[in-house]
Amino acid sequence: MKKKYIVKEHMDFTNIIKKGKYYKDKNFVIYIKDNNLDHYRFGISVSKKVGNAVVRNKIKRQMRMIIDSYKKYYQNGMDYIIIIKCNYISSSFDEIKKAFKNIIDKMNRNIDNEEKKNESE
Repeated sequence: MKKKYIVKEHMDFTNIIKKGKYYKDKNFVIYIKDNNLDHYRFGISVSKKVGNAVVRNKIKRQMRMIIDSYKKYYQNGMDYIIIIKCNYISSSFDEIKKAFKNIIDKMNRNIDNEEKKNESE
């Protein structure tokens, strides 16, 4: 993942979490918000409750791999923050990948519905 596609600043994280919409799963929560850029950005947060540094870095590597595998589904001009839950460790990689795909599909359906509403008004 290139640097321009990453949310790093603490203020950006807090702004997206406070003002953005969220979608939940048993493994993670994804917050989304418009970023007024011509590309999407991702941020990944893994709490110390999930595991030690080795485990947290492994989870971040896995999430980056999943994010890269579904590039065509993301909306340009959006920021995505993924907060990993403790249940992540007990799930298999394939389950996590399916759950992530389902949430992205759900987000895209909701975004499309909102755009249709705004056009009709």
